[in-house]
Amino acid sequence: MDINSYVTGFVDGEGCFLISFSLRSKMKSGIEVRPSFSVSQHKRSKNIIIFLHQFFQCGSVRFSKRDQNYKFEVRSINDLIKTIIPHFKQYPLKTSKAKDFDNFDQVCQIINSKHHLNPNGLRQIIKLSQNINQFGNKKLNRQRLLKLVNKMKV
Repeated sequence: MDINSYVTGFVDGEGCFLISFSLRSKMKSGIEVRPSFSVSQHKRSKNIIIFLHQFFQCGSVRFSKRDQNYKFEVRSINDLIKTIIPHFKQYPLKTSKAKDFDNFDQVCQIINSKHHLNPNGLRQIIKLSQNINQFGNKKLNRQRLLKLVNKMKV
């Protein structure tokens, strides 16, 4: 069995690429951008979460008592750029999640090149994030974020 393709197939069905935002007054832009890749499974399938953690050799595993799920998550931009993104470029996703991944990849590249620290880069990230995980919960309205960015001094 091709383990790399198996991992991609599993993530295609169960994984999530997410860009979240937080308002942070201590940051120059006032907005913190946090990309993350995660896979969650009920505790009865804990072994696959542990396997993914070992396979990628980065990220962390945590347990949620609330929903009885284990979650493998990678939030480090370095790990996303050097480990997660190259895997999915070499072993592409096949479902609609492939488009999420492409947008996620672009956002990570913007952050990695430090362009998220200027208004144009932030605008680009916010627009790309609108197309990622479209049916997920978006705590901060993207229009509100864009208004904040437009008020930034260059």
